[in-house]
Amino acid sequence: MTSERSILIVDDDQSLRAMLVQQLAVAGEFVAHEAETAAEAEARIADGSIHIDAIILDVRLPDGDGRDLCLRLRRRGVKVPIIMLTGSDEEVDVVRGLDAGANDYIAKPFRMAELLARLRAQLRMFENSEDAVFTIGPFTFRPSAKLLQDTTRNRRIRLTEKEAAILKFLYRANARPVARQDLLGEVWGYNAAVTTHTLETHIYRLRQKIEADPAHARLLLTEGGGYRLDPGGAAA
Repeated sequence: MTSERSILIVDDDQSLRAMLVQQLAVAGEFVAHEAETAAEAEARIADGSIHIDAIILDVRLPDGDGRDLCLRLRRRGVKVPIIMLTGSDEEVDVVRGLDAGANDYIAKPFRMAELLARLRAQLRMFENSEDAVFTIGPFTFRPSAKLLQDTTRNRRIRLTEKEAAILKFLYRANARPVARQDLLGEVWGYNAAVTTHTLETHIYRLRQKIEADPAHARLLLTEGGGYRLDPGGAAA
């Protein structure tokens, strides 16, 4: 199973946005959201109603320069990968975009396969960086540090490498059930010596750490022949 990443496309070219939305959906790894202007993009990000994993941002927007928007987002603490689209690949333009905080820069016209490859590469790097932070119930989850933190209760929970990998993959499934065999393959690899009992043991231990009542889980649920993470579940 491949979990979908949420991508915000910021571009005033409606036909280009439509093409990107379609191609991202065909890839089966992404779900796309759209913004036509810098103001609309900032509003969507500030609203917080959708989780954004990466941003594809055009340099030329109706209400400003995409590089200025990139700089504002970085100053506000937005750390997700930003890939800038531009009609020029002149060195001075590339440097300015990177200096504004962009992770990558791709010139139009571009090949969709190349954009997808760069997007995947940036997401891989980000998810393994110290900056990656996810919200699960009352916790902020830092996969690279294998740490859950509940600031309201001044509580820190250390996770094992496998526990962190389980939570990360379930989070990326966007609240959809993940079959036991898919989760085993993702976390342990397809190792014949590892059985579903091993996974069930890790799930049991995770629930002891994060659930208010492990016998009645609200965050880490058993569902559809596997498990589902409800990041907005009741506080533990």
